[in-house]
Amino acid sequence: MSAPRPAVNPPNVQSYCHLFYISDSQQAQIERLQALIVQHQLPIVLNTERLHDKLTQKRRQQLSQTSSVPILVLDQKDKLSWLSDGLSVAPEWDKLQRRVVSAGRKSELLLQAAKVTADSRVIDATAGFGHDSLILASTGAQVTMLEQQPLMALLLLVEQQRMSAQPNWQKLMSRLQIVNTDALSYFATLPADMTGATKAVDVVYLDPMFPEDSYQDSKTGKGAKVGKQMQALHHLAHPPTLDEEMALLNKAQAVVADNQEGRGRVIVKRPQQAPFLSQQNPDESWHNAAVRFDGYFV
Repeated sequence: MSAPRPAVNPPNVQSYCHLFYISDSQQAQIERLQALIVQHQLPIVLNTERLHDKLTQKRRQQLSQTSSVPILVLDQKDKLSWLSDGLSVAPEWDKLQRRVVSAGRKSELLLQAAKVTADSRVIDATAGFGHDSLILASTGAQVTMLEQQPLMALLLLVEQQRMSAQPNWQKLMSRLQIVNTDALSYFATLPADMTGATKAVDVVYLDPMFPEDSYQDSKTGKGAKVGKQMQALHHLAHPPTLDEEMALLNKAQAVVADNQEGRGRVIVKRPQQAPFLSQQNPDESWHNAAVRFDGYFV
């Protein structure tokens, strides 16, 4: 979840992060982090500091309250996480293994809506922690993940690198491309990109940030609770305005309109009680008790 959201730090403006690590033996991992920042041209300046005390919950809370810049933590298992309000959040793709292995249209509402196949090209324009991208890529589809926030992009790149070291994840990881950019800028590059041999886009997937209270029914107060990862994302960015929603949906529809096979579609994820994106009625919707996927077809 990133592309349409106004950022706390505008894109391409250097952001400073403080990285705490546990052991001197983690220097190699820190060097790999710095290499990813350079390779992907992330506007991040990483200041590192070794922790000499235990990273208890109280210590995490203290670090969160005293730092004026985002905090990253490299724990004893070399897992990188972002410290937000005392909570450590990370993509943690390995925890989705069972879901990814069993993913199919019967079990995943997203796949019912997107109807992607092994030869599909998908753009997840609001990648967030990347969980939906994994489900989309589990079909064999090639998925481009757009993440506007450099901090989130770094977490995704580190997670992809971590999971690529596991043999049973390598094929899935090879189908993911992570790009630190906003959706509208990326969409503007696509017509030139698709004039060559590059396959046209079949699906654009949008899961834009939404106000925290919209996950519950305004009358009954019932509905999905916002998890710690979503809470953390709310600290980085804000929901798009109506004008931004309109621009995002219109550009996404224009991208899939170039699909010569006539199967292009835009899929939008919304809380069950939320209004339609850009107040535009979808062609079809799929929903359960908590979430809704709206489809806009070309």
